[in-house]
Amino acid sequence: MKERIGVIGLGYVGLPLIREFIEKEFTVIGFDIDQQKIEKLNDGTSYLRHIPSSTIKEWTETGRFVATTDFSKLSEVDSILICVPTPLNEYKEPDLSYVVQTTEMVSKHLKKGHMVILESTTYPGTTDEVMLPILEATGLKVGEDFNLAYSPEREDPGNLTFTTGKIPKVVGGYSETCRKRAVSLYNNIVQAIEVSSTRVAEAAKILENTYRAINIAMVNELKMLFDRMDIDIWEVIEAAKTKPFGFHAFYPGPGLGGHCIPIDPFYLTWKAKEYDFRTRFIELAGEINTYQPYYVINRVSEVLNQFEKSLKGSKILIIGIAYKKDIDDMRESPSLKIYELLRKQGAIVSYYDPYVPETGPHRHYPSVKIKSLAYSPRMIASFDLVLLLTDHTDLPYEEILEHASIVVDTRNAFKMKSKKIFKA
Repeated sequence: MKERIGVIGLGYVGLPLIREFIEKEFTVIGFDIDQQKIEKLNDGTSYLRHIPSSTIKEWTETGRFVATTDFSKLSEVDSILICVPTPLNEYKEPDLSYVVQTTEMVSKHLKKGHMVILESTTYPGTTDEVMLPILEATGLKVGEDFNLAYSPEREDPGNLTFTTGKIPKVVGGYSETCRKRAVSLYNNIVQAIEVSSTRVAEAAKILENTYRAINIAMVNELKMLFDRMDIDIWEVIEAAKTKPFGFHAFYPGPGLGGHCIPIDPFYLTWKAKEYDFRTRFIELAGEINTYQPYYVINRVSEVLNQFEKSLKGSKILIIGIAYKKDIDDMRESPSLKIYELLRKQGAIVSYYDPYVPETGPHRHYPSVKIKSLAYSPRMIASFDLVLLLTDHTDLPYEEILEHASIVVDTRNAFKMKSKKIFKA
């Protein structure tokens, strides 16, 4: 008989993970503190664009899935997978409150034979140093009474090529027994990659996202330099990537978005201080990427000045509020920051995004609660400037350009030549 799976956190990581287990005929109980999410799921309704409601309905009708806020039901499952947020606080320090609170909840219902796995991205040492003491305070011993492991999520929302079941999963356990149990579980749904410890698995995830953050920072810095030199950074990248070895293309943008790349490197820089080590390279990359929304504001102001207009009082339309194209995910979206900065400078700001009908509330931007305008050429023409922040594939770019007075493009989305288009 297949074991029962419990997944805590029913968001962009938890739901795709549940889908893989259910497709392999496991039974899953989903846990979340959000009652609205629970009610929607049990009614067969999805709140994630890339998981249709028909899929959720099939789960519930077959009896393989139920969602609940009742954490006492953790005693009914064999393995507990934790997929909760790991954000930063206002000082850009790790906020492990969700992990700690969830672990405390698990500890109340921990029993012999349980497998507990953290999937949330975090600094090396979290599983052993933060979670383990809470779990062992129950009197149960890790590796003997229960197993503990870490296996970082590698979700890429909107990526149709690499879905959850097609991305190899790094797995590290507190002990060999813990690791083998976790590997055995994940091998049912995906290729499991064994590493020697939870700390190695935690560090691997941080490395993956720090690598991306640093390379994006490099092209963002070059974008600003090449703008002064009157060189198109996107043309430069296209030329450079014709080299068949030794180069991987990264692209500039208005800032970093999503739950991983803007956050994970700061988890490592914080942890490094415990070892009297300063990660200067990572910190510099963070500074460059964090500056990008301010750079976009400066470029918008410069462009308006060329047309004898000031930023204050200008009507600006943001196109794209999601953090990347073709998804409805707003987590850490630079568009939200840019929206607030424009408003503070006195601009009259609206947005259009076919994937995000309304914005809020958002954890870091509780005041940004607005609705997308309905698209029409007339609507586009009513603005002084159109600011493209998210390059959704199906946007009518030619029509937008035809009716817009000015376009500031942060994604190189407008491929046509026009004196109306300015890069940022």
